[in-house]
Amino acid sequence: MYEIKQEERPISAILVGVDTGEFDAQRSMDELADLADTAGCSVLRTVIQSRPALETATCIGSGKLEEIKQLAQALDAEMLIFDTELTGVQLRNITDMTDCKVIDRTMLILDIFAGRARTAEGKLQVALAQYQYRLTRLAGSGSALSRLGGGIGTRGPGETKLETDRRHIRSRIASLEEQLKDMEKHRKFIGSRRKKDGVLTVAIVGYTNAGKSTLFNLLTNADVLAENKLFATLDVTARGLELPDGRTVILSDTVGLIRRLPHHLVEAFRSTLEETADADLILHVMDATAEDIRQRMEITDRLLQDLGCGGIPQIRVLNKADLLDIPKNSDAEQVWVSARTGEGIPELLSAIAHRLPQTVKRMQLCIPYSEGSFLQLLREEGKIFSEEYTADGVRIDVLVDIKRQKAAAAFALAP
Repeated sequence: MYEIKQEERPISAILVGVDTGEFDAQRSMDELADLADTAGCSVLRTVIQSRPALETATCIGSGKLEEIKQLAQALDAEMLIFDTELTGVQLRNITDMTDCKVIDRTMLILDIFAGRARTAEGKLQVALAQYQYRLTRLAGSGSALSRLGGGIGTRGPGETKLETDRRHIRSRIASLEEQLKDMEKHRKFIGSRRKKDGVLTVAIVGYTNAGKSTLFNLLTNADVLAENKLFATLDVTARGLELPDGRTVILSDTVGLIRRLPHHLVEAFRSTLEETADADLILHVMDATAEDIRQRMEITDRLLQDLGCGGIPQIRVLNKADLLDIPKNSDAEQVWVSARTGEGIPELLSAIAHRLPQTVKRMQLCIPYSEGSFLQLLREEGKIFSEEYTADGVRIDVLVDIKRQKAAAAFALAP
């Protein structure tokens, strides 16, 4: 749909934030620095201004903006990145007053998503979010958007010129939404078939860069991209996972979450994220070494509530246990693991098997030869661990689906 052009060299940038007391500004700026690094920026300096509220015209005070202009010239900075969502007017005014490229937190995240989406659905979702964001900023943005030219903050749908009018953008939004609806119907059909066939699903969710994809790869022998960068995974991937009790479930890896995730992205990815609402169990993966682990946990829990996942059983998976020299106690609701070393994986698999609905039961049976049709049903619906032909019939060690257990009990062998 569009070609993603990677930066040939890091873009030098100054990060700008406003501390109004609404949230932890320093921690948010640290995260913005990680985002900038992920996008290919070289952060030269970080500037935070304390204010009771955002300045309507320029986000920060005119005096501080003049200081930033002088700083940008002295450091030869190419871009200013604001840790807030700028209006079209603010974007235009800041650009005019500093003569710098200017993007905000949302534009930066959208750019990262545009560069990392791999599947057709992922690219459509990112493009939709970008068009929706752009539509709200056509009025008042002046030359600011066109001055961005190419590079960070402009990857995506392709049309970055200001003359792209509302009618065209609305038309593109309608087209993208229609295509995503078709994909959503297909995904829901597959999900309903899984439910009908009794397939259990487990979803991995959590804060970005918590190690979800590394854990997913370890559990399923998959090759999902796992990097020490934010939003390494955008596209939902599903693989089979065999549990200690012999059951095979579907494990899915999902996009990472982040504080103040742009609502355009939440809406665009809602259909994908809502797959979690259909899961039978959620693995909430957390970076156990993160200083703000509780805040990250609350951010993830809040979004899960918004998606209607509050009633789904959950296992808290404390990852990177190998980096902490503290007592670690695991149980059915909280498990310490290291996706890098494999520590705690047996305990995690046991916890998953314990928390999932018990839809199958392992049984030792002796099926008379006259009941060949029932034996065939067990073969098709369950999993055979061993099979032995005897004078009395076929002795099998098998996982029996819940709907066959009553009938199978008639052929159960004595313990």
